[in-house]
Amino acid sequence: MTGFDYATAFTRTLGWVTALESVRLRQARVAIAGLGGVGGSHLLTLTRLGLGQFSLAEFDRYELHNFNRQAGAYMDTVGQHKLDVMARMARGINPELDLRLFPAGVTTDNLAQFLDDVDVYVDGIDYFAFDIRRAIFAACRERGIPAITAAPLGMGAALLVFMPGGMSFDDYFQLQSQSPTEQALRFLVGLAPSLLHASYLVDSTRVRFGEQAGPSTPMACELCAGIAATETLKLLLGRGPIRAAPRGLHFDAYRGKLARTWRPGGNRNPLQRLLLHLVRRRLQAKPQPPSEQQP
Repeated sequence: MTGFDYATAFTRTLGWVTALESVRLRQARVAIAGLGGVGGSHLLTLTRLGLGQFSLAEFDRYELHNFNRQAGAYMDTVGQHKLDVMARMARGINPELDLRLFPAGVTTDNLAQFLDDVDVYVDGIDYFAFDIRRAIFAACRERGIPAITAAPLGMGAALLVFMPGGMSFDDYFQLQSQSPTEQALRFLVGLAPSLLHASYLVDSTRVRFGEQAGPSTPMACELCAGIAATETLKLLLGRGPIRAAPRGLHFDAYRGKLARTWRPGGNRNPLQRLLLHLVRRRLQAKPQPPSEQQP
């Protein structure tokens, strides 16, 4: 069997990056919290890009309902720790990876250690984990670490990048002192002011913010990984445009549309406040299951 050689394994990336830039990618450290739907795909995509160091946090195990979207979910991984599985898969691509593993997930106790020596943070934690998400983004801001969130919505992806010295996560989303349901609503509308995905939701009964549940697709997770990896590359190499919050992007593959969003003031923006009101009313209306067509 041929032994691993970094230069050979990632030679096909050269041309889009220079040989010197590939050295920078190899030496960079990216932190990913959450290795489920988007986080696992983030890790594998960035590993194939040639990133050499990761700080990874995940406490959960695989279950059958993860199969529709999670990179490490297979029959033979059910019940296994997602962190162990994804670390094994990433090392299967690059056995020389430098991995710092946090099997308890990110907590207030280990947050500082999780972000040690990190160049870029990529968000992959559960949609509804707002308290720890806010803490991570705040810590990134304090340490001058760019923080990326790419959200899988419908069959597309919405991107926001929070840069040191720019608009903060808390200032943009305005989640403070809100109920869990209101936080979920504000996070959704803040991520995707264009709501490109909303028009083709065929069964609104599957969206249950109160139960912390919602539908998902594998296409959205893979799109998120591609977009987030591209932003990570630009940040690490210092080239290419970065649309930092309150600017964002939302690409929807189902509709074939790209929206470039701009919401000065974030969710305090008058357009956002109106949109929040409209979405809130829609969610409060009793959802109806779709009528089934008879063959």
